[in-house]
Amino acid sequence: MNAALLRLIGAQISIHACMTGMRMATPLLALREGYSAAAVGFLLALFALTQVFLSLPAGRYADRHGLKRPLALSVGAAVLGAGAAAAFPLYPVLCAAALLTGGASGAAIIALQRHVGRSAHDKTQLRKVFSWLAIGPAVSNFLGPFAAGLLIDYAGGQAASTTGFRAAFVLLALLPLAAWLLSRTVQETPQDAAPAAAKQATAWDLFQNRGFRRLLLMNWALSSCWDVHTFVVPILGHERGLSASVIGSILGAFAIAAAAIRLLVPLLSERISEWQVVFSAMVLASLLFMLYPLMPGAWSMGACSVLLGLVLGSVQPMVMSMIHQITPPHRHGEALGLRMMAINGSSVVMPMLFGTLGTVVGVSALFWAVGAVVGGSARLPWLLGREDLPEHISTP
Repeated sequence: MNAALLRLIGAQISIHACMTGMRMATPLLALREGYSAAAVGFLLALFALTQVFLSLPAGRYADRHGLKRPLALSVGAAVLGAGAAAAFPLYPVLCAAALLTGGASGAAIIALQRHVGRSAHDKTQLRKVFSWLAIGPAVSNFLGPFAAGLLIDYAGGQAASTTGFRAAFVLLALLPLAAWLLSRTVQETPQDAAPAAAKQATAWDLFQNRGFRRLLLMNWALSSCWDVHTFVVPILGHERGLSASVIGSILGAFAIAAAAIRLLVPLLSERISEWQVVFSAMVLASLLFMLYPLMPGAWSMGACSVLLGLVLGSVQPMVMSMIHQITPPHRHGEALGLRMMAINGSSVVMPMLFGTLGTVVGVSALFWAVGAVVGGSARLPWLLGREDLPEHISTP
């Protein structure tokens, strides 16, 4: 792993930790103020709403301008969102902060993924660079919630005080500035012009690619696992009387496990194929989601989170590698934007659905439903590996 990739991983951690910390802290503040599970679901959905509308333009913008300009705009939006929540910790402001930090994180990740993917020259290197890059979100999924949880519990003199929440939001507002500092010295990759015949194409033409359609469906099923885990653990922990720091630690255990497994993927990249890893992960995730609601306390929930982190943490590098193999190089940004738009469109709807279903039938049913969906979708990576992935890739 070279120095430039290390700086990009640090930049991704900085801006993504802002969003993940906000995504843990804001629903806890809303619950403290007496808002319902449905209102919390709506708040969490807003973290994905901006990405639904901005992902495709962000991908095209990255195709035109590279890495640094999209990243600078994302840093500004994230600082503004978290800073506003610190100044005015009210539910409407929390909703605006969710829109800003969610959109900033999505746009930054698209630009980073595109930049890193264009630096790879074969399948093995694709798996390696995306495995290293995928460590960033795993670390930030721990760093953001854990740091915010500690400040919420201890910064105000008593647990879950307004001062504690404000301190957490201030810290989260400062984190994205590190992303700008780390990315300043990274060299842009060459911008290649699209073939003349492709200039008239629209992003929706990518859906004519059967492999790309299958990839999006598979990615949606897997993203539902992350959504339900992120949404239900704070509610389940709140119902069982767990503190904010314990809830953050459970979510953090998931993130640490995801980071740990991603450290192994670059070492095994010459011996594994993408579809085999994703197929195995979907089957195991289905089983774990069936078992999770039966866990009685914090330690058993933490153990289940670790196992889920190990399983799901291996998936993202493989998905990103497959995207760069299936789509043409001059449209990688569009493809990444469409992927993010599709999964975040689901993330807008699913938390609100989770909140409604959780109120009616309880949180256990949410785990079991998602487990059934991801288990039923396990055939998709097998079809991708057998029919759609090319023998070789072309790079800029």
